[in-house]
Amino acid sequence: MEKERRDNHNLLALNMVASAHSRLANLQRHFQTSDNVGKDGLNGGNVKISPEVAEALSRGDAVVALESTIISHGMPYPQNLETAKELEAIVRNNGAVPATIAILDGIPCIGLTTKELERLANLGTKAQKTARRDIAYLVASRGNGATTVSATMFFASMVGIPVFVTGGIGGVHRHGEQTMDISSDLTELGKTPVAVISAGIKSILDIPRTLEYLETQGVTVAAYKTDQFPAFFTETSGCKVPCRVDSPEDCARLIDANLKLGLGTGILIAVPIPKEHAASGSLIESAIQKALQEARDKKVTGNAETPFLLARVNELTGGASLASNIALVKNNALVGAKIAVAHARMRQ
Repeated sequence: MEKERRDNHNLLALNMVASAHSRLANLQRHFQTSDNVGKDGLNGGNVKISPEVAEALSRGDAVVALESTIISHGMPYPQNLETAKELEAIVRNNGAVPATIAILDGIPCIGLTTKELERLANLGTKAQKTARRDIAYLVASRGNGATTVSATMFFASMVGIPVFVTGGIGGVHRHGEQTMDISSDLTELGKTPVAVISAGIKSILDIPRTLEYLETQGVTVAAYKTDQFPAFFTETSGCKVPCRVDSPEDCARLIDANLKLGLGTGILIAVPIPKEHAASGSLIESAIQKALQEARDKKVTGNAETPFLLARVNELTGGASLASNIALVKNNALVGAKIAVAHARMRQ
């Protein structure tokens, strides 16, 4: 029995090595690094992977995907550029390679140079907020796009990055049972095997209904060092989670099991905002209700609604919500980098 167990374990290890070699071959065959990109694009490639990210992926080192909507639509220049650089620095200082993702001149870029980060930050809202549905159009029209959760997950999965850090995911909008306004982040989590590290669901949304929708999509929802699902600006939403993880290693094992089983779904790991940065729940909720009413009065809908609501909530709270937003995404980057490192070690 013991010999059979060892043989099975060795066979599994050999399969994992073969799979890793296969992924590397596919990466080298289908993707080209920045050094091979001409003025007209990729010379036949699909995406542009920065040399740093490509090297890390080929070695099996820890890589953390980062979205770019927070740069273009999350805050004004130059605060957006400073925050983007700080997030990348946090990831690097904790042993992983950051891969900020965006579409520039129709080319999906996995890992941005400092110059590209600056360009995106200066573009601001002139860069299109890009979900999965927008990718083909932006590539075809050679446009500029800042990726949301769904588009970032798509590209991260395409090149084999299993860990992605963001501030908070989209969800079912309040009154979504009437408007059917449901973020494509949720359906992406239902079909793309990437672990999303966030501070939960943006609290301008309907958190209980979003969690129900994620259950329907078969998405594993876990909370980090707590049994309560966080509410973005505050530590708890009042909703319990079905899964608790207490360390980067716990998270890595969860991600590893999901990938090995081939479930094909993402994982949402919700990290509560640090207590010292949490905003007053009553203050935030009052601002949200007022912002929601203003959005209805001005008929702000679709993908314009979330940036409008976040901006108004920030104004109504005197900047407190934006300060909390920046603090929580930095904390997520710290936790996400540690998870990516633990997962890379597990695979090696």
